[in-house]
Amino acid sequence: MAKLTILGSSYAIPAEKHQNTHMVLQGANHTVLIDCSINPLLRLRSIGVDHTRVSDLILTHFHPDHVSGVASYLMNMWLLGRSQPLQIYGLEHTLVRVQKMMDSYDWDTWPNLFPVHFHTLPEIELTPVLSNTEFRIYSSPVKHIVPTIGLRIESVASQKVLAYSCDTEPCVAVENLARDADFLLHEASGASFGHTSAAQAGSLAQKANVHAVFLIHYPTGELFSERITEEAASTFGKPVILATDMMEFEL
Repeated sequence: MAKLTILGSSYAIPAEKHQNTHMVLQGANHTVLIDCSINPLLRLRSIGVDHTRVSDLILTHFHPDHVSGVASYLMNMWLLGRSQPLQIYGLEHTLVRVQKMMDSYDWDTWPNLFPVHFHTLPEIELTPVLSNTEFRIYSSPVKHIVPTIGLRIESVASQKVLAYSCDTEPCVAVENLARDADFLLHEASGASFGHTSAAQAGSLAQKANVHAVFLIHYPTGELFSERITEEAASTFGKPVILATDMMEFEL
């Protein structure tokens, strides 16, 4: 059965117990990393995931709190002797910049680097990202400061669905991604250009007929608000849970 683990839950400014938002989806035969805000090597090891088991990396958008760990993670896997190919998925805006970032590190001079394959996703709602015997993943463009995707993950075995808004203003694309989902991980950075408040997240989840809402990518540390889940629950109509680092979702 598939399982998703939150490796980081904070918005752009991390805190002692909250790394920037990224997560890993595990199946028996496939492991997918979603974003790479910090080098995830240690957190993956802490939950028993070796780097050789990570087959795919989905990058939601090119902001530092979502991609800044890519270079060090690739370098570490290379130094550890990885030979398995890695598939990287993202919008053209993201992948072009990631490749330029890697070029600035002269990664073409790293001898015997494992194969890295880039897969450009179109800015079309419910685009199939990858599909295997364990889960299906779809992406949709959402409304952020730069081109960004949200995700819908469907478990083949259980038929459970988890949606992830990523960084976005409230938009119909996220409603469609989350339609009738068992879990919605929705950002709650605050109502501003390219972002969503907790109350707005709850309202969107209610419209999408989501079963359970978990707030993620929210202000942490000294900027954390104890009322954030109450604000979301007031518009969702049911209790809302705060996603935290190392929280697990059984799919």
